[in-house]
Amino acid sequence: MTRRDELPVRPITEAEFKDWHRAMNVGFLREPTLTEEQVEARRPQFVPGRLLGAFDGDRCVATFRSFAQEITAVGGAFVPADAVSNVTVSPTHRRRGLLSRMMTQDLTAAKERGDVVATLIAAEYPIYGRYGFGPATWAAEWTVDVTRTGLDRRWSGPADGGRIDLVDAEDVRKLGPELHERLRRAQPGAVSRDELWWRVNTGAVRLGGSWTEPYYALYRSATGEVEGLVSYESDDNWHRKQPHNTADVNWLIAVTPAAERALWHFLCSIDWITQVKSGWRAPDDLLPLLLPDPRAARLTVQSDWLWVRVLDVVRALQARTYEGSGSLVLEVVDAGGLSGGRYRLQASAQGASCAPSTESADLTLDVADLAALWLGDESAVRLAALGRVREERAGAARSADALLRTSRRPWCPDLF
Repeated sequence: MTRRDELPVRPITEAEFKDWHRAMNVGFLREPTLTEEQVEARRPQFVPGRLLGAFDGDRCVATFRSFAQEITAVGGAFVPADAVSNVTVSPTHRRRGLLSRMMTQDLTAAKERGDVVATLIAAEYPIYGRYGFGPATWAAEWTVDVTRTGLDRRWSGPADGGRIDLVDAEDVRKLGPELHERLRRAQPGAVSRDELWWRVNTGAVRLGGSWTEPYYALYRSATGEVEGLVSYESDDNWHRKQPHNTADVNWLIAVTPAAERALWHFLCSIDWITQVKSGWRAPDDLLPLLLPDPRAARLTVQSDWLWVRVLDVVRALQARTYEGSGSLVLEVVDAGGLSGGRYRLQASAQGASCAPSTESADLTLDVADLAALWLGDESAVRLAALGRVREERAGAARSADALLRTSRRPWCPDLF
């Protein structure tokens, strides 16, 4: 048996790419073997130095991948991020510290590269807090009983002069990227999408498993501007000559409230559709309130979504905007040794400055809790009540909320 501290953790070579994927599939309980076609489809994901593996002899037994990403801060600034994905440890090699070593190696490199934060979608909640990640956005899914919405079943199109058209995958690849750019400029927590994302999510590249071609519907305003796009699928479920079909939304982009309203009303108007599943949406999504009877939209899932790890406190706090004015001195505790220290934030609607400070702290908090506050979703008052934030000055948590919280909740539309 190889000692736990002797198993090498290192960047993989391109020749090890297939074996690395086999190990990842094992960790995710997928079919281990990949075809050569599947390996080649994934080849663009290979970036030298960004795929780590742990090896027991010649066999890869743990996987870790990161890639360059941008995340939208409050106010619309794009912040460079180290996106973490494909994290697995084979069941034969658990509890040997392999994940900790891979994470430390990757985050150290990200800090040296100048990334401001790291991001990930956590498959399991308890794992990543110990590495300084905190849940910064949440997501919700609604199931809409179309028969109870109160919508006019004779609806045949938007009343605002806009129109909805069915389009094909090629149209989506042409129009979707710019539409998403408009969305992420306005949506804190949204992340960048590369060309591969669009090719995978329109079936041009098949990474494995079965592919069902979805429907795509496009909303244009009265002036002809593209403002919304939805990808959805439907089943074929009939009972006693009555339709009980469900429209499953894969993703929906809307950059105006009019587009959002029109696309949801369109989905609820499709003949034979009696139920609409929203897919992952923002926790304060407009969907229920767009219906005459909001109770027709039943909240079926609500969960943490995007986790953030602050690597550079100064740049992270300076990147976002603030609706109010004030100052805070934060004592940031970071067991990982990457971002700890005392910092003074001075913020107003005109901008913000942040710098290391020797002043007395107003709040003491872990770097993971700073991440939860950074995008404006979490409340310092709530965290103080939980014992996760300590007030060094009475009322400091309330002052932090007045500066940091946002009128709408952040949201990340993507799974990566």
